[in-house]
Amino acid sequence: MESYILDWLNLLLRWAHVVTAIAWIGSSFYFVFLDSSLTPPEDEALKKQGVSGELWAVHGGGFYHPIKFAVRPPQLPKHLHWFYWESYSTWLTGFALLTVSYLWNASTYLIDKSKMDWAPWLAITVAILFLMVFWLLYDLICRRYGQRKNGDAIVGALVLVLVCIASWLACHWFAGRAAFLLVGAMLATSMSANVAHWIIPGQRKMVAAIKAGAPVDPLHGIRGKQRSVHNTYFTLPVLFAMLSGHYSFTYTHPQNWLVLIAMMFAGAAIRQFFVMRHGYKLGRNANPLPYAAVGVAVIVAMMLWLAPESVKTSQATAADTVNTSVGGTIGYATLQPILAQRCYLCHGAQVQMKNVRLDSAANVKLHAQAIYQQVVVSKIMPMTNTTGISEAERMLIKQWFETGARTD
Repeated sequence: MESYILDWLNLLLRWAHVVTAIAWIGSSFYFVFLDSSLTPPEDEALKKQGVSGELWAVHGGGFYHPIKFAVRPPQLPKHLHWFYWESYSTWLTGFALLTVSYLWNASTYLIDKSKMDWAPWLAITVAILFLMVFWLLYDLICRRYGQRKNGDAIVGALVLVLVCIASWLACHWFAGRAAFLLVGAMLATSMSANVAHWIIPGQRKMVAAIKAGAPVDPLHGIRGKQRSVHNTYFTLPVLFAMLSGHYSFTYTHPQNWLVLIAMMFAGAAIRQFFVMRHGYKLGRNANPLPYAAVGVAVIVAMMLWLAPESVKTSQATAADTVNTSVGGTIGYATLQPILAQRCYLCHGAQVQMKNVRLDSAANVKLHAQAIYQQVVVSKIMPMTNTTGISEAERMLIKQWFETGARTD
């Protein structure tokens, strides 16, 4: 029953997390586009009001005319919309999902004993510290170097080094799938912390100054803009880290930390292209296509590097062994001992993770397709290979399924 309840929590939290993330990323991408597409106002009345940029757009049958006041408007409107709950809701649902999916069953999903054989409470503590320490170091870098000459370049270089170190540590301390997710959660935590500790507080100070009739310090806007730009470059790397859990060929690679760094770098480069292309159309900057080309080139290089020739060879060898020993036919009598040794721990009489039970012929027949996909195709199961399934055993399951998945 506990597994069943956790599955429902996982589903509902994942649903809520995706919805709130779409809202946050959508508004973030829109404002980056808006800032990149604004042009100086042509109307003299707008110039006199202090408008620094405007944009005409058409959408859904209507025409829109957003304008921007760089420091302060002539007067504050009665209703001022704030963009922060999209961020907070995304982080809250994401952390809850991390708790339900990984921290609650740390010994199964977070710990890979071949890397670090530590107690669940220690693994959970280190995972949470991962999120906190990265934010503190990232924030320190931004505060110390962000306002210096060439500050953006210095901060970018130092944050890249910090991300590389964090990725290496995560992939050497935690199970591969959990490591990728933790790095994504680490960056997402910093994105939300940027909103909570810099962007929104700075905007509140600006609004308070306007209401009091005091001069507005433009530094609040500069800092808020800087953190907002960082967030937009973090977005595609975070999305890759979150989605990679569905593709075991990424996080199971022996050098999975390099895979993670390379793919996140590719995402940031491609995001740079989208950020700059609006300015390019207005003649403000050079053609950003090289950034996209670099990102695509890195992805192609990863595809070539991860190509499974060695895996195919080992599978062929294992298949030859299986065919020679059992004549090419696998029945339930041959399959059952493998399931008992490798699968019953999480899918037996005592525990049914994901509401799946495999300790009877009827249940094996019911879940035959899922067994094949999870054990043979994606190789996600057993999780972190806790029970030590061999390649030859995977090939036995493959041959059992492909010769009819018999359970009689």
